Amino acid sequence: MSIALVVLAAGKGTRMESDLPKVLHRIGNAPMLHHAMAAGAALDPEKVVVVAGHGAEAVSAAAQDYMDEAEVAIQSEQLGTAHAVAQARTALAEFDGDVIVLYGDTPFIRFETLEEMARARARHDVVVLGFEAADPGRYGRLVTNGDRLERIVEFKDATDEERAITLCNSGVLAADCATLLRLIEAVGNDNASGEYYLTDVVALAVSEGLSATAVVCDEAETQGINSRPELARAEAVFQASARETLMADGVTLQAPETVFLSFDTALGRDTEVEPHVVFGPGVTVENGARIRAFSHLEGCHVSTGAVVGPYARLRPGAELDEDVHVGNFVEIKNAHLSAGVKANHLSYIGDADIGERTNIGAGTITCNYDGFLKHRTEIGEGAFIGSNTMLVAPVRVGSGALTGSGSVITEDVPDDALALGRAPQVTKPGRARKLFEILKARRADLKKDG
Repeated sequence: MSIALVVLAAGKGTRMESDLPKVLHRIGNAPMLHHAMAAGAALDPEKVVVVAGHGAEAVSAAAQDYMDEAEVAIQSEQLGTAHAVAQARTALAEFDGDVIVLYGDTPFIRFETLEEMARARARHDVVVLGFEAADPGRYGRLVTNGDRLERIVEFKDATDEERAITLCNSGVLAADCATLLRLIEAVGNDNASGEYYLTDVVALAVSEGLSATAVVCDEAETQGINSRPELARAEAVFQASARETLMADGVTLQAPETVFLSFDTALGRDTEVEPHVVFGPGVTVENGARIRAFSHLEGCHVSTGAVVGPYARLRPGAELDEDVHVGNFVEIKNAHLSAGVKANHLSYIGDADIGERTNIGAGTITCNYDGFLKHRTEIGEGAFIGSNTMLVAPVRVGSGALTGSGSVITEDVPDDALALGRAPQVTKPGRARKLFEILKARRADLKKDG
């Protein structure tokens, strides 16, 4: 059976106290909308429709940034969840299959849970995701009879008996597309909030003789984000889960609670991560690499056997091949370091291609920006770049070449050549002592006048 996802992402999120649409607040350096879409994407849906409202342009851009083929429907007035799903009608006009309704502010629904809902659809017309709440509070309640779900009652409209039920509604729902859209047409707004509730679909289905059921998941999966404290708690949940997953997959985290991961962080087996490392978006580290303490990585690829840090920074476009060493206070940006390259101390390498086994001395800088454009530096295999070399791009240093320490290299250096680009040293005997005496006298005069 084909599956379509409808992701509701129209709310403003007033309690966030933010100009940013709620679903674009980030968990693991990715909008929570991406987390919700990712769970459903694992079902290989034929169609994905994101319903946007507040900040629709930004929400649309984020949705399509994650999934090019995602379609966006606009809910110009927020009149309830059934009304929101109804805005996807045009996008679903030619679709023949099941629809799963997800929420952009509920980032932790697992793929396995959605799979279970899809299986339950083979036996029931409508499937709702529920959870046993430790504190049911103001959640909607699922009224069941055996494995049959009879109706969902919103807290505001529930009787005392119904409020005593602990099986609660997550809002996630699955049904045949044609059935869902037909039932939504019959949903009214005669309730305490005057809204069109998607939850009313269940009672309408049962009244027609259709069957409904509830799949139950852990309460943690259904955690919605409505405020900054909830966002912070969600971040902690994400980080703890991501760390546990990595360690289960064979990654060593020496001090897990100090390592911070992103939504898409990929670390290979036998990678070792020392304390206080931050992985920004877009990082892949291959098997057996070592990321040392206090390093920050973003938008980069690190190959097998490479060592990064301590105190290193890899920025977007950094590509480290096998056995590369990038040491303390070295920054790499938009540069390819081939196998065996060593840049161990206090250097900046930006917009560069470095050949195999080249050694980059301490204090080396690729001067890549002229105030308007970026320029590339090329260094061949087996070169030796002396300490404190300034490479003024665009420039090429050939294979096996050597630059003298303190050189400013402004012209290409041929293979196997020695390049020296520094001013001649001038030595004046005895002048240091005379200068110190002058300065000492000047300081004494200043103290006397002051």
